[in-house]
Amino acid sequence: MVQICLNPDNELVGGEAFENLMTESNSTNRKELEQHGVRTAEKLLREFYPHSAFDQTQLRLLQSLCLMATREKANVEVALGTFIEMAQAEKDNTPALLAMSQAYMLLKQIPKARTQLKRLAKVAWSLAEAEDLEKSWLLLADIYCQGGKYDLASELLRRCIQYNKSCCKAYEYMGFIMEKEQSYKDAATNYELAWKYSHHANPTIGFKLAFNYLKDKKFLEAIEVCHSVLMEHPNYPKIREEILGKAQGSLRI
Repeated sequence: MVQICLNPDNELVGGEAFENLMTESNSTNRKELEQHGVRTAEKLLREFYPHSAFDQTQLRLLQSLCLMATREKANVEVALGTFIEMAQAEKDNTPALLAMSQAYMLLKQIPKARTQLKRLAKVAWSLAEAEDLEKSWLLLADIYCQGGKYDLASELLRRCIQYNKSCCKAYEYMGFIMEKEQSYKDAATNYELAWKYSHHANPTIGFKLAFNYLKDKKFLEAIEVCHSVLMEHPNYPKIREEILGKAQGSLRI
């Protein structure tokens, strides 16, 4: 429940490869929602009474995740110190190593994040750690995408999909890579899956899918996705002018 409050949209904490399409007003609104989420998570933790050493460790981790979720440098640094202590106390502590990597990313210390994420890339998959491992693979793939190392990123993304066929974020990154390589048909195929597994709820994915449909000259499909996005997000930036208008104009021709 605490994790949901801190990250309700299941965003990739620390990921930076995707272009930010939010308007300034949306960004402000998002900041307010994040702050509300942190307050709610902190309230839940005040009502949590650990009964074992494991519960105590879990509480400490979640309290530090709350600090990190503020995205204020001083708080992130304090949280990072806790994550480092936890990782040193227990070798191969996957949640602590992931949180440490996320903190390094927020502090723009990319090489340090990459070092920890490479450690996690060598950890054998298990159901108990599946979610954290998937997040670590996605974050390392994000770093590789930023550096133009698309082969290495694709290898990690395929691993995500191997264990989770409905991994929306993996398909989104695959679409991103295909789009960068100007393979718009393949990009659209991956964004279709990301759109499907996000239950048509993520307007950013809808925008990317519509854009690649437009590039692939699938104008009707592009128009349909644009309408779907605008129905829920009527003020979503750029989609009306840059995609919908062009797709409609191309149909008339």
